[in-house]
Amino acid sequence: MEPNPMSPVPLTTATTQVEIAVKQPSIARRRVKSILIILLSALLLFVSLVMAFHAYIAWTLARPHIDPLKSNPTAAIGVSYQNIQFPSLNNSSILDGWYIPAAGSTASTKTVVFSHGYGGNREEIWVPLYDLAKELHQQNYNVVMFDYGFVQPKESVTGGIRESQELLGAVKYAREHGAKQVYVWGFSMGAGTALQAALLSDDIDGMILDSTFILEPDTVYHNMKQVADLPKFPTQPLVYLFFPLINGVSLNQIPYNQVKETKYNIPIFFIHGKQDLKAPYEMAQEIFQNQPPNSGSQLWLLPKDSHELIYRAHPKTYLSLTMGFLRTLSSSHDKLEAAQ
Repeated sequence: MEPNPMSPVPLTTATTQVEIAVKQPSIARRRVKSILIILLSALLLFVSLVMAFHAYIAWTLARPHIDPLKSNPTAAIGVSYQNIQFPSLNNSSILDGWYIPAAGSTASTKTVVFSHGYGGNREEIWVPLYDLAKELHQQNYNVVMFDYGFVQPKESVTGGIRESQELLGAVKYAREHGAKQVYVWGFSMGAGTALQAALLSDDIDGMILDSTFILEPDTVYHNMKQVADLPKFPTQPLVYLFFPLINGVSLNQIPYNQVKETKYNIPIFFIHGKQDLKAPYEMAQEIFQNQPPNSGSQLWLLPKDSHELIYRAHPKTYLSLTMGFLRTLSSSHDKLEAAQ
């Protein structure tokens, strides 16, 4: 009996099986590699978008929209004025403004310099400054109204770093034009800037600070959160990272701790609303509480008022208290001069 011959295996079939065995892991590796590349690309795109978004926040934070001037002191309140221009104290910028002489027949030696806030100009129409300027004019005070450098398109907001030098330039201008008593009346970031300026100079005799805003990390994040519900991390550190790269100054240069801890040697009248969503009232309260008991400083804290809208809500009381504060300072200064 003959044995059954074994069926031959075609060579091509064997070769194909080997190729399939070899190719399968190779295809799997390529698929894994492709997936990893896609994931890595998506991650890089996401990181790039996050970085670009926070860079944009840093850019817009330093360049708020500012409306052009809408009027002037003669048209708005019927008083004469002069167009003025002066340098900042360190000559880093040139500022434009108005000088309103006091209403008295003789030249006044008392001048109030207004310090407007973030996103505003010398008019600060939501306060409104024209009303206060008119009252000061009638009470025999000269008035300086000026625009901070960031009102100019080429400049940016620095949170008081450059602005404090600009405010002191306005104070110097007032001194050079006959003022023996110079008072600063600041609003929002302009109030925070006034506190920074008072760290650098003894040329300010007293201050009225309405809705004080200081650009410290917590208030920066607090205000960004009003616009969009962003997480504190990485939003806050990324904005602080990009701010100097884009704007040329670091927010870490703002001496916010020094401002909050300093015992100023001049009287300060703090005005703040407890419903202020931009500048938490606790900051103004803390600075006031740090002032010496005999400093002459005062705090007017209102339970239902919001940011920079206190004058509009209580015009008579506001004028009575602020003008009373200035009269007290002027009287004290006059008595001191007479004694000397």
